[in-house]
Amino acid sequence: MTGSTILMEMQEGVARVTLNRPDKLNSFNVEMHEALASALEEIERDAGCRAVLLTGAGRGFCAGQDLSDRHVKPGGPPKDLGLTIDAYYNPLVRRLRALPKPVVVAVNGIAAGAGANLALHGDIVLAARSARFIQAFAKIGLLPDSGGTWLLPRLLGEARGRALAMLTEPLPAEQAEAWGLIWKAVDDDKLMSEAAAIAKSLAAGPTQAFAAIKEAMLQAATSTLDAQLDRERELQRRLGFTPDYQEGVAAFIEKRAPRFTGKT
Repeated sequence: MTGSTILMEMQEGVARVTLNRPDKLNSFNVEMHEALASALEEIERDAGCRAVLLTGAGRGFCAGQDLSDRHVKPGGPPKDLGLTIDAYYNPLVRRLRALPKPVVVAVNGIAAGAGANLALHGDIVLAARSARFIQAFAKIGLLPDSGGTWLLPRLLGEARGRALAMLTEPLPAEQAEAWGLIWKAVDDDKLMSEAAAIAKSLAAGPTQAFAAIKEAMLQAATSTLDAQLDRERELQRRLGFTPDYQEGVAAFIEKRAPRFTGKT
């Protein structure tokens, strides 16, 4: 997919998806939402795709919503933001979280508003040292959406989550790493090579196991320990019948690298 608001290329089992409105810091409009949804649907259907690398074109990852689409003339009727969230942002978050393939996010430059929270829904998030995460919503009289109010206290604790949401101060990538918000901050010139290497490694791994890890950890947020123990048992039972488990055990016994296929 080229020449649009979303670029996608497939290589060695990795779908590299690039938000492509660099003149607008890759902020979302309806066209980009629909193109990204289409790309993710294609990825989910493609058995040959076993990992995703998500990044942004140009000098930023994503500045969130394109506010030029939300401007109301003086005296005009207000826009119902809930409709946009229902139609686009919430389905995007749910699709990313439920995607049965690992998602690596490479944050280049600014990730603000919904763009910051989109990045944080990745499974493994790397950021250039120059990158900044900004919960910019309160600057225009809003609260964090796209799962922000769920992510921030869960990953950082309530004190830091509230402060980031209310003060809207930029959080540098290295601080985000130190606080456990992201996996790693890396030198700007190494960001894409390191993210690509991780995605390639995941694409050669046990895809069904990665999907089960995502499922179990997502459910754990609202689960009791007893329920989670039962869930782990059922997921482990399912994985025990996969070719990748058989291959993993054989490779361990034979002291060689496993050759996973990701097949059920």
